[in-house]
Amino acid sequence: MMSLQFAIGALNDIVDAPADAGRATKPIPSGAVSVTLARVAVALAATIGLALAATVGAAVVVVASVVLAIGAAYDLFAKGTPWSWLPFAVGIPLLPIYGWVGATGMLPASFAVLLPMAFLAGAALAVANARVDVEVDRASGTRSVATALGDDRSWWVGAVLFVAATAIGVVGAVATSWEPLTIALVVIGTAVVAAGVSLGRGAGAAARRRAWEAQAIGAAIAATGWVAGLLPRP
Repeated sequence: MMSLQFAIGALNDIVDAPADAGRATKPIPSGAVSVTLARVAVALAATIGLALAATVGAAVVVVASVVLAIGAAYDLFAKGTPWSWLPFAVGIPLLPIYGWVGATGMLPASFAVLLPMAFLAGAALAVANARVDVEVDRASGTRSVATALGDDRSWWVGAVLFVAATAIGVVGAVATSWEPLTIALVVIGTAVVAAGVSLGRGAGAAARRRAWEAQAIGAAIAATGWVAGLLPRP
């Protein structure tokens, strides 16, 4: 997965190179890396990732290929458009699928609950991330889900997506017995997400950045709890 993400990131730098011209912190515009070398890095990292996946099994290769395709779709087509949230929403659920299929060769029934939760949470995080740069995107004419929806509606969409993801988890957890630590992780993570969503209501770019970071951290904490609670125990 590290190799796959490296390939996606390198491709992203190639696509962004013209817009990043003059930025000394970026590898291609700064001259530290040539476009040709970056292309070699994309091909090499993707090949290594797929080759390592092949040592595990065909199913893992399929998931790895889909991960690469989604990353490339974001880099080449979705980035800078109102649809930039979609690859995040689809890609985030693929990460636990990749790990679980790689480790066990199958998916447990509880993924029927975890996957829609991850899709909704991934979409919410993508909206929150887009809201961070809404002023810059407007000034540059870049279209994003945040500029398309506007400040108020994009905030509400993100909030509703998180609420929906949590509701699905609550319904799916009704028939299960949870350990106190698992419950604590979900409660703490959800509280951090809620605090981030509330903070993101503010108009300042700095507040929205802190809000996005809080939502990402809170979602990771809550996800740990949801996975521990919903996955079958050995």
